[in-house]
Amino acid sequence: MTVTFSRSSNRGNATDGVLAIVPGERVSPGLVAATVAGNALEFYDFVTYAFFAVYIGKAFFPAATPFTSLLLSVGVFGVGFVSRPLGGVLIGRYADRAGRKPAMLLTIGLITLGTLGLAVTPSFEQIGPAAPVIVTLCRLVQGLALGGEVGPSTAFLIELAPKDRRGYYASWQFASQGLAMFAAGLIGVALTGSLTSAELESWGWRVPFALGLLLLPLALYLRRRMPETLAQTTAHADAPAMAPPRLRHHSRLIILSVLVILGATVSTYIGTYMTTYAITTLKLPPTTAMAATVVVGIVTFAFSLLGGWLCDRVGRKPVMLIPRILLILVTYPAFLVLIELKTATALFAVTSILAALTALTTAASLVALPELFPKSLRATGLSIGYAVGVSVFGGTTQFIVTWLIGTTGNAAAPAWYVTIASVVTALAMFALPESRSREVHD
Repeated sequence: MTVTFSRSSNRGNATDGVLAIVPGERVSPGLVAATVAGNALEFYDFVTYAFFAVYIGKAFFPAATPFTSLLLSVGVFGVGFVSRPLGGVLIGRYADRAGRKPAMLLTIGLITLGTLGLAVTPSFEQIGPAAPVIVTLCRLVQGLALGGEVGPSTAFLIELAPKDRRGYYASWQFASQGLAMFAAGLIGVALTGSLTSAELESWGWRVPFALGLLLLPLALYLRRRMPETLAQTTAHADAPAMAPPRLRHHSRLIILSVLVILGATVSTYIGTYMTTYAITTLKLPPTTAMAATVVVGIVTFAFSLLGGWLCDRVGRKPVMLIPRILLILVTYPAFLVLIELKTATALFAVTSILAALTALTTAASLVALPELFPKSLRATGLSIGYAVGVSVFGGTTQFIVTWLIGTTGNAAAPAWYVTIASVVTALAMFALPESRSREVHD
């Protein structure tokens, strides 16, 4: 299947004046690039906070002990997940009514606002208690944006793709998160290798946010030039704001989506936590810890695309399930090896294995879930499932494992958390039907 563009001119249609995608001629690969460029930048801004949590904690959350400061910092990282369900509902529904393109433009605007606040807010030492309050509000805005980003952008990729390549196209969604981790980690390596600890704590941690701000206008420009994939028959200005009966008809799928995202988000955010884990628990140099993030980003990018390619050929369920079962089996032994050796090589190897398995299963999941929703509820359904799963489990992951390590003294606590979450997710995956042959334009 290939696609071409047509301009809508029907009065009262929410897609008036925009290019719409209909069956026809070939689509430029630049459309995929435009989608993932914005998505990557949004996730870059969000995960940069996780990578620099140690320094942000010292700037905004001074406490009696470094552990308490870190705990407060990762707690506010979790605050960014609180607003994700609201963003999922509001922006997801907006995407199903007005179109994928306007929703994705809105999320770019929101992430810019939140990132600007993080970049320029003075420290606690300079303005007192107002500093952590402003940072918390900025995290809420970022969470609102990301809660509404995944549904519309993934729906766009699914609807843009030829039928036999939907897996590969949609896998760019999670691959772009790998690009975000790679970029944030690379900048982290450069900063930790060139700045002193005092400089990092004073101003160095702000540099990645400032760089992200410089690139956001490019993402906005690219998205403004994108076509629309929402069919004209499903985008009416007089549609109701919400459709509870229809959502209730798909409640089982939404619940399964949350449980599938549970494992994906726990695995992913344990991966982003490895920078902090390497510094605070393994006592490795900050540059080594940041380098591990670069490795995770590269592996996530490559294996996401491999997962999309595979699920176009063998189906969504095998590619979802097999790597998830392997995660159940290998995560704890891998952490034991890492804790025993405490070397850069062990850190890179363990994080690479876990990131590869996570990318394979998550890429396939982000293809299967939107394919199972009807087009008129695709962005809303995926946004709700994704945002709730990420906010409840991803938002608490770093806080829980930091607390567990600190109170139990067990450095393998993250492994148990990933294993338990993976068991629940595997069961949910078993309950999902295969979606490779489904028609997504109905």
